[in-house]
Amino acid sequence: MVWSMSDPLDALETRINQLRRAIRDATGDAERTAELRAQLRRAERAWDALVDTDDAPAETHAPPSAPALRMGGAMLPAREHVHRVLMLLGVPAAPKLIVSVHEAFFVGELTAAKLSSLRRDEERSYRATPGSRPYYLCPALAYDLLSPMRALITVSTWALEQRIIGPLSPRVDYLSSAIRVAEAVQAVAGSSQTGPSPAALRLLWRFAASIPDAAPTGPASHEHPVDPRQVMDAAGAELQVHIDTDRADRAAAARRAHRFTDAQQLFGAPLGNVSKHQAEA
Repeated sequence: MVWSMSDPLDALETRINQLRRAIRDATGDAERTAELRAQLRRAERAWDALVDTDDAPAETHAPPSAPALRMGGAMLPAREHVHRVLMLLGVPAAPKLIVSVHEAFFVGELTAAKLSSLRRDEERSYRATPGSRPYYLCPALAYDLLSPMRALITVSTWALEQRIIGPLSPRVDYLSSAIRVAEAVQAVAGSSQTGPSPAALRLLWRFAASIPDAAPTGPASHEHPVDPRQVMDAAGAELQVHIDTDRADRAAAARRAHRFTDAQQLFGAPLGNVSKHQAEA
């Protein structure tokens, strides 16, 4: 599958994906990881700068705790909102989580109902004129049958392995999402006078509550704020238990998926095609 790199957004998205994979590979090397994360933040800011055109009126700019998603002074379409959320998380996500992350860190209206029709529209657009858009929102793929998982949304520019869901992927992606949300909360806390939004703090609490040692303990612990660094450390520690096996499962499925067409690698393969390719293997 070949994507044009003439669009600077394409190049930045490729760079961002490369940096995320490098960060995963550098786990355990604190100095290298910090350097890569700094590069990633710069690349993501550059991506934001390209999306937000320079002619947006200055008075419409929102504070860092609720960054405005503007293009030419008008609110971006729903697919752009979803794309930004997925780029923040870096993993496949369900509509409910996408809406929660959008509420926590971005402005503009986004509902789960919009996402339902959006998924169908993306596939129709691709099949009508393949590759005409810089990216498409597409379903995650089941590792065994390579069939579409309609409950999870991904970005077409991600590596194939990143869009596949193996047996351990739900937990791995949950932990990865927790880390990215904690990093976003920490970044807002360090750059905004008002601090993270209540929705962002609630979202971080929900993640922390399902990760051992990530949330405060003791009486009335739910009334205490969650430390983003504690969430990152706890989620990262558990992630190391699962990530190698998960990567192997996803990589094996990706090798099988390369037998399919570009459209099938993005939107899923019919069960009949899966059986045929398995028989040929």
